[in-house]
Amino acid sequence: MAGRDGKKQKIRNMVLSMAVVIPVAWVSYLFIPHDAGKDPVRPIGYQVELDAARRAAPYAVAAPQGLGKDWRATSVRYEPQTKMGSVWHLGFLDPQTQYVGIEQSNGSPAVFVDDATQQAEKTDKTVQAGGLTWQRYEGSKYNALVHEGSGVTTVVTGTATFERLTEMAAALKAEKAKSPEGTPSGAASATPAG
Repeated sequence: MAGRDGKKQKIRNMVLSMAVVIPVAWVSYLFIPHDAGKDPVRPIGYQVELDAARRAAPYAVAAPQGLGKDWRATSVRYEPQTKMGSVWHLGFLDPQTQYVGIEQSNGSPAVFVDDATQQAEKTDKTVQAGGLTWQRYEGSKYNALVHEGSGVTTVVTGTATFERLTEMAAALKAEKAKSPEGTPSGAASATPAG
């Protein structure tokens, strides 16, 4: 009998504790401010990574200049040795919060383009942007603009419209960092190498 009373007492204490805790938690939740409408995307700075990539890469590394503040950088990386060569990536959200990525590599263009565009198909259409001719690719996941220069392939890809992809391609400036002696350590150009 004593065992049953002990179990009943434990259950009763647990129920009473929950009766106190649940209302307190609910009231606390109601009075804590929530930013449900706040944008969860945090823009990043990429200048340090861009400078490092421009010193290390065997090609002139492309990044946009002059885009509006409504373009937000969200990802950046430079990988000097991959199966696709030296790879530069810079990701953005456009003003309509669609993804636009800048991808560059000095590896095999066919393999790199297929990977960067998520298997988008080459079309017979081209676009003029930033003084270069870009090949249009269309896909179920990403669309893309591709420029194959001498020694480097540049891809502007993503879920954004071709208008936005073209805007990004036109804003790209490819540069190679200067060596410590003050002379360029590689080619510099106003647009992606080509």
